[in-house]
Amino acid sequence: QVQLVESGGGLVQAGGSLRLTCVASGVIFVINDMGWYRQAPGKQREFVASIARGGNTNYADSVKGRFTISRDNAKNTVYLQMDSLEPEDTGVYYCAIRRIDVWGQGTLVTVSS
Repeated sequence: QVQLVESGGGLVQAGGSLRLTCVASGVIFVINDMGWYRQAPGKQREFVASIARGGNTNYADSVKGRFTISRDNAKNTVYLQMDSLEPEDTGVYYCAIRRIDVWGQGTLVTVSS
């Protein structure tokens, strides 16, 4: 059974940083593209960042220059380093393998102004 478990969310002041972690199990991690998505209160889920199995990265315009996605294939783990956080970054952050439509349970990030 494929499972994704996120951690690292929390409450932070605007301008602060957080690092989210997603650990995958039950899947051959190295061959999969990984993504981070978020859902703000009252809004639809949106793309944040992705990293291909070869290491190519892609970011939403709203987070470019502030967020960095990375992966450690030896640990079956993908990270999202979030710097210069803004109140608009508040939401539940999900890790996902879109190819097989598998999602984690989410981790809440709250940025106070």
